[in-house]
Amino acid sequence: MTTVYDFTVKKTNGSEQSLKELEGKPLLIVNTASKCGLNNQFKEIQEMYDNYKDQGLEILGFPCGQFNNQEFDNIEETTEFCQLNFGVTFPMFGKIDVNGENEDPLYRYLKSEKGGLLSKDIKWNFTKFLIDRNGHVVERYAPTTKPGKIEKDIMKQL
Repeated sequence: MTTVYDFTVKKTNGSEQSLKELEGKPLLIVNTASKCGLNNQFKEIQEMYDNYKDQGLEILGFPCGQFNNQEFDNIEETTEFCQLNFGVTFPMFGKIDVNGENEDPLYRYLKSEKGGLLSKDIKWNFTKFLIDRNGHVVERYAPTTKPGKIEKDIMKQL
């Protein structure tokens, strides 16, 4: 049986990281976009990370420019923007596609485990997936779902 921990992702420097390194930790996986109108969620996501990282929560941000090209082309610009404007310290990874023929394998898996309202495709930036300590997708949240609204679900996984 496949879990999130079976995947390898690209870090911002281009090197690879196995998610197996996070085995046993609950995860919140988010496709992000710096120039999106929902980017104020970075602040709430960071607050959640600050509040729960010592209890094991890991938050993984995956920049994506598929929705109105709302992400910088240069990953250094993305990380700098997120750090300067929102104080982001949770791990951000390399820019990916979350839909289509070049979609990242991790996102193909996430979508197969929890489809959206009308289809499995990611509809917009800041779609969130909650992963339990065993690497299974617990829930998928819409882009407009504020991070504070999922805090109770996260606490159940801690």
